[in-house]
Amino acid sequence: MQSREKRDGLRPVILGYDAVSPLGTDFSAQWEAAVAGRSGIGPLTRFPLREQFPVTVAGQVPPVDVTPYPFLRPREMAQWTSPVFLHGMLVVHRALERAGLTITPELAPRVAVTFSTAIGGLDAVLEADRQLSQHGKLPKPFVNPNSCVNMVGGKVSILTGAQGPICTTITACATGSTSMIVGAMFLQAGMADVVICGAVDFPLVEPIVAGFATMNGAYKQKTGEEEPPSRASRPFALDRRGFVVSEGAACIVLASREFARAHGLPFELELAGWDMTADAFHFVAPNPVTVSRCVRAAIANAGLVPADIDAVNAHAASTKVGDKIEADVLHEIFGGAIPPVVANKSQLGHLMGASSAMESVLAMEGMRRGILLPTVNHTPDPDLPGLPLSQGSQNLDQELVLKNAFGFGGCNACLVFRRV
Repeated sequence: MQSREKRDGLRPVILGYDAVSPLGTDFSAQWEAAVAGRSGIGPLTRFPLREQFPVTVAGQVPPVDVTPYPFLRPREMAQWTSPVFLHGMLVVHRALERAGLTITPELAPRVAVTFSTAIGGLDAVLEADRQLSQHGKLPKPFVNPNSCVNMVGGKVSILTGAQGPICTTITACATGSTSMIVGAMFLQAGMADVVICGAVDFPLVEPIVAGFATMNGAYKQKTGEEEPPSRASRPFALDRRGFVVSEGAACIVLASREFARAHGLPFELELAGWDMTADAFHFVAPNPVTVSRCVRAAIANAGLVPADIDAVNAHAASTKVGDKIEADVLHEIFGGAIPPVVANKSQLGHLMGASSAMESVLAMEGMRRGILLPTVNHTPDPDLPGLPLSQGSQNLDQELVLKNAFGFGGCNACLVFRRV
């Protein structure tokens, strides 16, 4: 059994983070919008909607001003047409800036990349297929590189000069969390001193959105029903009807304590514990047994007991079955003392692989500021009693926060963040 001091020394620290989401492209503005309880959900405009197309709302990232970033200007990005590349590289660049870290040739061999994506650049290959089938046009040379899922991490490595281990951690909706877990393991194994973690997904592509609708996962407005798009995402609510498909990106820079201290890099947070499990159950429905085991093991991995947790950042996809199982697991683990729970998807929608990275960033910013974000659009569900959802932004001292993430295919990844 490791001593407390040795275990603490092995826990990665968070040097910096950044994000783009339906709430905006400047992180400070996104935080202010989240605190104010605003929603980033609006009309779906990424592609022309066919008559009777089942999905009409989405969470879309506003246009980014690339003027300050020469590496993102049209000439440099001409071949990289999928938005996962522009937005992924943007948040990585800004997260490193916020960390105060420059990757020099001396540091580069010890900097790893686990920045990932669940869906990647499928939009590029789908457009190429459309051009080939309709007009007989052969794909351009960069179509296949755009659609390679690991190319997002590759472009991040090229941008930053990172030459350490590189790994794309695809675990569906848990991808962002898994990227941090794999990054933490690289650090603990002594394979790196710094890891660029996080995820990006831009899934608002016609067949992908339609596919989520036909499998009854995505929110669909009922015929004759009129409600504003901002009401569409409502996790844990009585009238929840599936997730709102959204887009975004978030980067988290992890490092060993030793590296941070040796280079004078300040930190306020650490990744204190984590765990991953496989449901081995169903391709979309979660397994309460393995979900519960993942949550318990993440808390135990941090050297804690459930009563130590100050708040829960829930997965909360807004599906009937998924939200019920997560709520039941929280009751099982915390008993009658569930800590305050926040569901960021109520404001953001579901950013697919980037969701757990984005929500982790919001959770960490809340820990730094002593603020718990709201869960909007909530109508209490009698089948989910005793769930202490945050109804508005509130001041709350949070030393320890549990972050849950559960993905298609039964991929569970839970994290515990600690303020240090």
